[in-house]
Amino acid sequence: MAKFGAVGRSAILRNPNETMRLIITIIVGVVFGFFVGISFPSISITKLHFPSSIISYIEEKNSGLSTQALLNHAWATVTNQKNIDPPQLPFDERKIYVPTNPRGAESLPPDIIASESDFYLRRLWGSPSEDLPIKPRYLVTFTVGYEQRKNIDAAVKKFSEEFTILLFHYDGRTTEWDEFEWSKRAIHVSSRKQTKWWFAKRFLHPDIVAPYDYIFIWDEDLGVEHFNPIEYIRLVRKHGLEISQPGLDPNKGLTWQMTKRRGDREVHKETTEKAGWCSDPHMPPCAAFVEIMATVFSRDAWRCVWHMIQNDLVHGWGLDFALRKCVEPAHEKIGVVDAQWIVHQVVPSLGNQGEIVEGKAPWEGVRKRCRKEWGMFQNRMTEAEKNYFEQKRHENSNTDSIAAANSTFN
Repeated sequence: MAKFGAVGRSAILRNPNETMRLIITIIVGVVFGFFVGISFPSISITKLHFPSSIISYIEEKNSGLSTQALLNHAWATVTNQKNIDPPQLPFDERKIYVPTNPRGAESLPPDIIASESDFYLRRLWGSPSEDLPIKPRYLVTFTVGYEQRKNIDAAVKKFSEEFTILLFHYDGRTTEWDEFEWSKRAIHVSSRKQTKWWFAKRFLHPDIVAPYDYIFIWDEDLGVEHFNPIEYIRLVRKHGLEISQPGLDPNKGLTWQMTKRRGDREVHKETTEKAGWCSDPHMPPCAAFVEIMATVFSRDAWRCVWHMIQNDLVHGWGLDFALRKCVEPAHEKIGVVDAQWIVHQVVPSLGNQGEIVEGKAPWEGVRKRCRKEWGMFQNRMTEAEKNYFEQKRHENSNTDSIAAANSTFN
C-alpha cells in the first residue's frame, strides 16, 4: 500500500494539467447540474459556496484564471446552452414614485390610496361590503354637556337613519348617554372644556366628511319642535343654498335681523338692518350672512370653511362675517330657511365651563375671550388679504417690466 501511494503521488505530480482539467470538469458539471435542476436563472452563480480548499487549489494551480473568471465562464456556458438571458428589470419597475399622490404617499401605487374616510361604523365580523345596510348621506354634530341630554335627545330623534350622529362632549361624560338607544349608534368624541369649533377643526377635516352631502354643525340649546331635517334639505337644494341655517323664532333670544324667521316665505337671503350697518346690501349682516349656532354647510362649502378656521381661535366669532368668502355669489348661496325654524334657548352652558379669574364669574372670562378672538380673526383676514394683493401687484409689476424690456430689445 505504501508503494502504491508513492506511485499515485508521483503520477499526479507528473500530470498536473490532467488533474486541473478533471477538477474544472467536475466544477462545471456541478454548476450545470445545479442550475438545470432548480431552473432559476435569477440566482447568480457567484453566490454558490465551494469548499475553500478547492477554490484555493484552483487559484494557485490554474493558468492565470481567477475564481471569478472561472465562475463567469461556467455561467456563460450554462446560459448559452439554455439560451436564457439574466433578468434585467428597469428601475421604474422596481421602485414606485408618483408625485401626484397625496404628500407623503408618493411611494404607493395610486390604486391603493384611500385619501378620504367617513364616520360609518363597521362590524368586527362578516364581509365589509355587507357592513352598511344604509350609507348616511348627511352628518349632524352637536357639541354637548350631559346636563342638556333631554334637549339633545329630542333633537336627535328628529334625524332619520340618513344622518350620522356625532356628539362632541365638552364635559367628559360619555357613557351616561347610553340611557338613550340612539346613543349606542352615535359617534362620541370627548375632550373637556373645548368648543364646537375646536372639535370641528380637529375632527371634521373635509376628507373625513367627504361622503356627506351636508354637514350640520349645531349647538346644544336649540329647540326643534318645528324642524324637519329632510324637508330642510329639500328646500336648501331647491333654493341653491351652500351655507344656510333654519330661521330663528323672532320672539326668543337675541339675534340678527337676517336670521329671524319670516312667516311668509320658504327662504330669504337678504334683510335690512340698522342705519349704517350695511354699506352694501349684498354684504353682511344684510346678506351673505348666517350665524354660527346652527349652521349647515354643503360638502364643497365646508372644504373652504374648514381651512379658514384658525387652530387657536376656538370660539368662532367672526366666522359668520367671513363665510361669504367660501361661495360665489355669496348673496345668492347663503340664506335662511324660514319654513323650517328652530328656537334658540340661550342656555349659558359654555360660559359655565370657564374659570373664576380675579373674582369675575366664569362666563365673563369666556365672553371676554370671544370678543378678543373676533378682533384677532378680523385682523388676520385683513392682513392675509393685504399681503396677497401686494404680492400680486409685485408679480404683475415684474411681468410688465419684463414685457417692456423685451419690447424695447425687439
